[in-house]
Amino acid sequence: MKLVLAIVNNDDSAIVSSALTKDGFFVTKLSTTGGFLMVGNTTLLIGTEDDRIEEIKKVLGDYCSTRTRQVPSTDAFGRINGPQNTPKNVTVGGATFFVLDVEDYGKL
Repeated sequence: MKLVLAIVNNDDSAIVSSALTKDGFFVTKLSTTGGFLMVGNTTLLIGTEDDRIEEIKKVLGDYCSTRTRQVPSTDAFGRINGPQNTPKNVTVGGATFFVLDVEDYGKL
């Protein structure tokens, strides 16, 4: 048995959760905040059998899109105006996942 921790963009979380549930996975959603951009993410906890990991990866790949977002340059912190204030384009979205071994599992 495995536990998949999947960190996805809030914009993708509803459709990803629905697709995983439709495919028979049990999904728990946690609201989380990323450290880089300090924006909302959703962390999905998905318990599954070892042989279904590739199915989860496929769903994540199909429904977690990347997008470009403009963010203030960290060079601009503490300054009002100037060329250092030019926003930077960064890629956000997609999915980051971790697959962990589960030693014990039960429902009470």
